[in-house]
Amino acid sequence: MAEILVMTVMGGVALAIIALQPTKEPVPDPSQIERQKRQILYQGRAEAYQDIINPITDPILLVRNAKVAAANPAAEAVLGNHIIGEDVRVAIRHPAAADRLANPNAQHSGEPILLVGVGSADQRWELRIHGLDDGLKLVQLSDQSSRYAADRMRTDFVANASHELRTPLAAIKGFLETLEDPAAGKDDDTRSRFLKIMYDEADRMQRLVEDLMSLSRIEAEKYQLPEEPVDLEKLITDVKDFYLDSRGRTEKDFQVLLPANMPMIKGDSSQLSQLLHNLVSNAYKYGGKGEAVTVRVELSRSGSMLRLNVIDKGDGIPADHIPRLTERFYRVDKGRSKAIGGTGLGLAIVKHITERHGGRMEITSEQGIGTRVCIFLPVIKSETLAQPGKSSSDSGVTNL
Repeated sequence: MAEILVMTVMGGVALAIIALQPTKEPVPDPSQIERQKRQILYQGRAEAYQDIINPITDPILLVRNAKVAAANPAAEAVLGNHIIGEDVRVAIRHPAAADRLANPNAQHSGEPILLVGVGSADQRWELRIHGLDDGLKLVQLSDQSSRYAADRMRTDFVANASHELRTPLAAIKGFLETLEDPAAGKDDDTRSRFLKIMYDEADRMQRLVEDLMSLSRIEAEKYQLPEEPVDLEKLITDVKDFYLDSRGRTEKDFQVLLPANMPMIKGDSSQLSQLLHNLVSNAYKYGGKGEAVTVRVELSRSGSMLRLNVIDKGDGIPADHIPRLTERFYRVDKGRSKAIGGTGLGLAIVKHITERHGGRMEITSEQGIGTRVCIFLPVIKSETLAQPGKSSSDSGVTNL
């Protein structure tokens, strides 16, 4: 009995000693440690890259294991602020791009992939992929919408110009073939009528070629700011005299209102004369029959700009057409425009001349009332100009 008691006491002591001894931590799994290290390293690198890509205006993504690891604000604005951690095939819904981004073994040369409809239906993007360290892929989106729009405009321009030239040429050729018939050629009335139509078509074609050449010259010079002092009052007087002497207009048909002591402007006199002729010609073509055209010039309140207004009293233009009026070959009423000899380039030329002179153009119209085209042109600063702060009503108006 004593032996059992001793053994029990000794066992308790042994258990107490074991309980008091410090426990040894389990040996960690080396693979788990490596994964944790890589996770911390990746996270640090992603954060470092984030500071670099944030200021870039192009959308930038960092992709790892087919998921979006990081994105700059520009990318979130285009693709959505939910894309972090999202599968790249969902973030960028484009089969070719998604396959290359999701494939860990894909080689990336930086060659662009064209994306259509990302952000909006009309947008065009070039996507480039660059491989970085540790399996990261840098994805750059470059907005090419304006370039593609310019290419489309050039294509449309060539097609429209070809069509506009082909139509009168076909008419001239058709009438020539008719006149080759001895019966038609000997009929004086038929010959005279056909020759007049041919002359009108040739004249229309000449105007179109001249407008195309003018537009080409203006676009070639658009970055050269004109330096010649121009007296706009004299140009307006010349245009008025032209319409009174050569177009059968009277004083009541052409009203001119100018500020007293109108300042000179800096510009190209021949181009500004063309601008005036185009605007006044349009006003007579589309204004009401027998209604006057008004040319009014006002000095801005600051005295730094002249506002040239050409006003007609006609049918007016529907509001949805106004933003497109300066497009080449755009016509509100194609049949009427061609009937009165319009080339579809007049306002496009006016817009380019205005922009070359550092000005801007505004068109307002009210159906049943008429249309106003306003051209803002900078004046030449001089001590002799009207004092700043005085409006055109303050400085007086001269009626020529």
